Amino acid sequence: MKKNIKIIRIISGKWKGKKIIIPNIKKLKPTKDIIKETLFNWIEPYIYKSSCLDCFAGSGSLGLEALSRNASSVTFLEKNKYIIKILKKNIKKLKILNTKIINTNALKWIKKTKKKYNLIFIDPPFKTNLITKIVKIIKINKCLKNKSLIYIEKNNKDKNIKLPKNWEIYKTKYTKNITYSIYKIK
Repeated sequence: MKKNIKIIRIISGKWKGKKIIIPNIKKLKPTKDIIKETLFNWIEPYIYKSSCLDCFAGSGSLGLEALSRNASSVTFLEKNKYIIKILKKNIKKLKILNTKIINTNALKWIKKTKKKYNLIFIDPPFKTNLITKIVKIIKINKCLKNKSLIYIEKNNKDKNIKLPKNWEIYKTKYTKNITYSIYKIK
């Protein structure tokens, strides 16, 4: 295996066990399998035919896992062109047709989109204050359909995150360094 590439796997669904490559870049932190498994167990009743938005796609592991479990589509937002190149290779390898990969700054793109989603994944680089910013834009731009879910993964040191009052925690869990939660719209 090359030094500049790592391998992760899809943990369930139609591509269970399929390996996907990801760039070995310091700022790229794919969601750990144990967290992905818990997350997708939480959202299993909601994932079928859902339209998903992966805001800081990186490896695309969350969106690919959603597609493996029968989400209808995923829009991946990623600004790093090299990471996008690898994500496109993985999508081609799995023969996935219902995706859109957009090379963009997620904050700017969400300000302009008119599309609404059932499930939004928010897992930005840690220590960037991007969660509060993107959540505010999502709320203002009304990117969520009725009964939507929002997944947020953050570093436990990120304390000053502000969420809309009508977002209630559905499920949350902690590891030594990470808090991950699903929110529902009240």
